[in-house]
Amino acid sequence: MGAQIHTTTDSEATVALTRNQLVLEQARAVGLLGSAKNTRLSGRVPSELIDAAKKRAHVTSDTELLELALSRLALEDDFGAGLVKRKGSIPSDIDLGI
Repeated sequence: MGAQIHTTTDSEATVALTRNQLVLEQARAVGLLGSAKNTRLSGRVPSELIDAAKKRAHVTSDTELLELALSRLALEDDFGAGLVKRKGSIPSDIDLGI
């Protein structure tokens, strides 16, 4: 049983690290991240929130966490909003083959 938990944890870490890498690569590709770190961001948040976010994202530094979180937010698509906007746009008499 212990080996299964360890494997699951390793798998989750691998998925998270791959996802993080892809997000940061996409942010770089569209010019959101570069070599210059020219802005400082400061704020007060609960340490539990930071710890939980780092754990979930599998990152260790505050900078990594901020870059990842901001990149995800900046790159977020509007799939949900677009889907909701389409409600009722398909004619009711169309044959969906269901």
